[in-house]
Order: sequence, then C-alpha cells, then structure tokens
Amino acid sequence: MAGRELPIPPHFDPQKVGEVWRVPYEERAREAAGWARRHRILPAAHDRFTICLVIVDVQNTFCIPGFELYVGGCSGTGAVDDNRRLCEFIYRNLGVITQICPTMDTHEAMQIFHAVYLVNDSGEHPPPFTIVSEEDVRKGLWKFNPAVSHGLQIEEGYGQRHLLHYTQKLKESGKYDLTIWPYHAILGGIGHALVSAVEEAVFFHSVARCSQPDFHVKGQNPLTEHYSVLGPEVVDGPDGEPIAQKSDKFVKKLLESDAVVIAGQAKSHCVAWTIEDLLEDVLARDRRLVEKVNVLEDCTSPVVVPGVIDYTDQADAAFQRFAEAGMHVVRSTDPIESWPGIRLE
Repeated sequence: MAGRELPIPPHFDPQKVGEVWRVPYEERAREAAGWARRHRILPAAHDRFTICLVIVDVQNTFCIPGFELYVGGCSGTGAVDDNRRLCEFIYRNLGVITQICPTMDTHEAMQIFHAVYLVNDSGEHPPPFTIVSEEDVRKGLWKFNPAVSHGLQIEEGYGQRHLLHYTQKLKESGKYDLTIWPYHAILGGIGHALVSAVEEAVFFHSVARCSQPDFHVKGQNPLTEHYSVLGPEVVDGPDGEPIAQKSDKFVKKLLESDAVVIAGQAKSHCVAWTIEDLLEDVLARDRRLVEKVNVLEDCTSPVVVPGVIDYTDQADAAFQRFAEAGMHVVRSTDPIESWPGIRLE
C-alpha cells in the first residue's frame, strides 16, 4: 500500500469547495470503512514511516468567498483553489498520512486586534486593516478603550500601558505592527468552523485509518495576537507578568513524526509564523530535524486586499527563508514518495 496514490472518492465534488454545507457523517463513515477495505488501507497504527499533516486555520472565515477575512491571494480565488488541492492531496495519500492536525483560529469580540478594543479622541474605533504602530500609541492616535475594561477584567490604566508595551514588543521583535482585523473566527459562529469539504476529508481519513484528528485551538487570549499555533506574538505584559506561553507539547509531537506536512491559511501570517516558530525550535534542538518539514506551496495563499494591503512579497520571502534553512517547499500534486526525505516502504 505504501507509496501508492489512491483515486479520489466519488463523493468529493471540487465545485463545492467554496461553499458551506453539512457533512453527512454516517454516510461518509460507511463509505470510508468500505474504501479502506477495497483499497487495503491499514489503520494508521501500522505506519512504519509516520506523516503528520498540519492544516492551519482552514476555516470558513478565511476560506469561503464573502466571509470576514477571505484569503483570495493574488488570483482572488486563492483559498478555494488551495483547499481543492488540499482535499485531493488528503484523498490521494489517505493510506500514508498518519494523522491530521487542524488548527483553529478562535476569537471573541474584545481582543487587541478587533476594533472595539481601541478608540481615538473622538471615541471612534479604527476601521478594519488599520495598522497601529508604537508611534501611533505614543502620540495618542489610538488608545485602549476603557469601556472594555470590565469585560476583560483589567484596569483602564493597565490596558493603556499594555497597548504601548505590546506595540513596542512587536517592533523590537521585527514582527508585523498591530493590525486591526475585521471581526472573524468568532467562537460559536459559522465562520469558526472548518471548511465543509476539508472537514469531510479529515473525517473520511479519520474513519478509514482509525486515526483521531488532533485539533489545536489558538487565539482566544484577548491581550495578544496568535498567528502561530506554536506561540503568541507577545508572551508577557507591561509589568513582566506572563500573559501567554508557547506550545512546547505540540512542537514535541510534530518532531516525533518522521515527516511533517504543513498547509493552510494564510501564507503570509498564520502559516508563515507557525513554520517560523517551528524552525526556531528545531534549530535550537537539532538542525538536522529541519529536513522533516514539508510545506505545500500550492495549498496556501497570502493576505491580499486589493487597494488596501498585499502581503505577497512578505509571504514569498518567508518561504524562501524556510527553503534556505533546509525545509522542503513542495507541491501537493507531486507524488509524495518523490519528496526529499520521504521513505515509504
């Protein structure tokens, strides 16, 4: 079975990848069990060479046209095309992907990157995609909104000091300035859910391979952005107190796999920073481990809002750094056994 690509199951409709619909679990479970028998797919526990697929934030809010932060990329159809290829990659390689780890960007209204958190002297909130720099905060252009103090259980003075501290830390670390994003990935909302076609593929894999997907929720901390699933943008507050921490447990899990494959949205933000954090951790442990990592370049797109922001160059530069460091930038359409470092029996 190892190394043999499988056909795409007949239930998969590439024309529906950009839509939201209910996955028929019982029907798909029966089909997945039958598919495993028909194609002699063994449970994942039998894998001698283990492959972990990390799918970053493949949620409606980022991937469905018309939703809050749709990642259209340069083409305008970026995330939809990416997810069609991602689903096909999962189905074709169903017999060799050991486990799928979806990450879930998860927010509530009152967070540092949402408009209600900030006000100007006129009491107005910043519009979506406003960039807030340390200088803006020092000048008083944007301030902490005292009205959210009670909801966040922090004092107004602390909120203002943290806002200045936060923008300073971003500048010092060379990360993006604070961006005010449209309200998105709201916990409990339809935008938070996995894209239906991808959810279906993950469920089908789970039943066919008896492999429980390992979901990782990120982004609920109101005092920091959390692009990378492995760690937040800022981990301490203005008084040196910890406000968040990195996920060493997930890093350890990934490095225990023989190969890691990463895809998702967006190439310029959550995907790039997840890989950046993983690279930093790998280099601190054993730089040889970097060769375990494979990045699906055709299953991710940068944030592009025509006439507003375009992170294409930053995304491409990040992927170039990853390749130069020894990670493998690959395409989902290439046979997985042809990738460097993949040793299927």
